[in-house]
Amino acid sequence: MRILVTGGAGFIGSHLCDRLVKEGHYVICLDNLYSGSKDNIIHLQKYSNFEFIRHDITQPILLEVDMIFNLACPASPIHYQNNPVKTIKTNVIGMLNMLGLAKRVKARILQASTSEVYGDPLVHPQREDYWGNVNPIGLRACYDEGKRCAEALCFSYHKQNNVDIRVVRIFNTYGPNMLPNDGRVISNFIIQALNNKPITVYGKGEQTRSFCYIDDLIEGLIRYMFLENSSKNVDLSGPINLGNPNEFKIIDLAKLVLKLTRSNSKITYKKLPPDDPSRRCPDISLAKRLFGFSPKTDLRTGLEKTIEYFRKIYNRSAN
Repeated sequence: MRILVTGGAGFIGSHLCDRLVKEGHYVICLDNLYSGSKDNIIHLQKYSNFEFIRHDITQPILLEVDMIFNLACPASPIHYQNNPVKTIKTNVIGMLNMLGLAKRVKARILQASTSEVYGDPLVHPQREDYWGNVNPIGLRACYDEGKRCAEALCFSYHKQNNVDIRVVRIFNTYGPNMLPNDGRVISNFIIQALNNKPITVYGKGEQTRSFCYIDDLIEGLIRYMFLENSSKNVDLSGPINLGNPNEFKIIDLAKLVLKLTRSNSKITYKKLPPDDPSRRCPDISLAKRLFGFSPKTDLRTGLEKTIEYFRKIYNRSAN
């Protein structure tokens, strides 16, 4: 198939491109490189079934494709809060452009939504039928509400124009190709630990997250996107949660990173940022029932692989 991956040079997108190329699909990787990096996809340039286009999805583009994975949007607070108007434009205007393309060429489109649509949840774990508890005007609103609007656009195109959609809500994901300065908790802790700098924990570290290793997430994305409806009673449009339901306190994550890196860093505590969710854990029973999604990588194993990746980055820069 001819498959378009927007945001394809980013963390998740680059792993997805890698998997799709090696499965024999013709992959068009589209990215404006705002938070993506050519380093993540440079090894794919040798393949004849891979193409990179530098482009911003807030501008229309004409392509002929069979499938679209729309991953284009900065996902870390540092990046999406740096230019909140641009973040909203990417989620709304960019989504409109990709849905318009899908409509024109009759392509199936997957929207990479986020667990942030649940906000600071009052229901735990979070199921897809929960509407969320989101601050519409807070610092995170450009991303949270932008993604919620993108979901609404997907379902409007599905109902009005019969566009074949897949909406997936991605929970915390980690692994190689993360940016060192993206502000996400795992990359923050690893970078601080490798440099023997204080590990920054917000609040008392009692807030929880559920961490999914990148390989498990990619498996879920591909299974969901290529799933065909064998029953008229099943609506595959979503939304569907993808993540690892094993829940960890942030303070326990910090201690595990210190142990695995053998760092001399000390843990320091800072004030919680506004609208920081106190608990975050996906209910993945729907994904498990529909396409057998079940993460295989435990946190320790995934962290070891991620730490090794960041060690190699520092060794290359040092040489």
